[in-house]
Amino acid sequence: MTPLPDIPKRIVYLDHAATTPTAPEVVAAMLPYFTDIFGNPSGLYSIAREAADALSDARVRIAKILNARPEEIIFTGGGTESDNLALFGIARKYGPKFGKHIITSQIEHHAVLLPTEVLKKEGFEITEIEVNEHAEVNVDAVIAAIRWMHLFFTLTHVRLRVHFRLIHKN
Repeated sequence: MTPLPDIPKRIVYLDHAATTPTAPEVVAAMLPYFTDIFGNPSGLYSIAREAADALSDARVRIAKILNARPEEIIFTGGGTESDNLALFGIARKYGPKFGKHIITSQIEHHAVLLPTEVLKKEGFEITEIEVNEHAEVNVDAVIAAIRWMHLFFTLTHVRLRVHFRLIHKN
């Protein structure tokens, strides 16, 4: 087999559904909280109070943008924590009143599938919609699965992971 010629390689990142590079203006805005105002916002000492004030200010600013109340804005450490908070929170608060049926699909992230398995053990009925060979959810199957006492559905819009390494000549 003939070896490939030495071609300069450049990686093109295509997994922006999972994470993205931080914009320079965000890094600049956050830098003080990485270096100077890094206290635990739940603490009672001065640097903690500064961090708590900054967190409160951010919550108010985001609430205004979203036309929400500041107490409705919850910061989490990442996607899995956010998924767990939403799924368990809605199911446990509203399930007993509005129904215990949840629709999901086979291609959901584990941060969704694992909580639905826990909820199933707690008496919730989980309907997993099948997908085709292109990982597309059949809309008719979703509509057919909806019931009168249906709590919610959670479906992936963008496939979770896409990894490509492209060789590019400069």
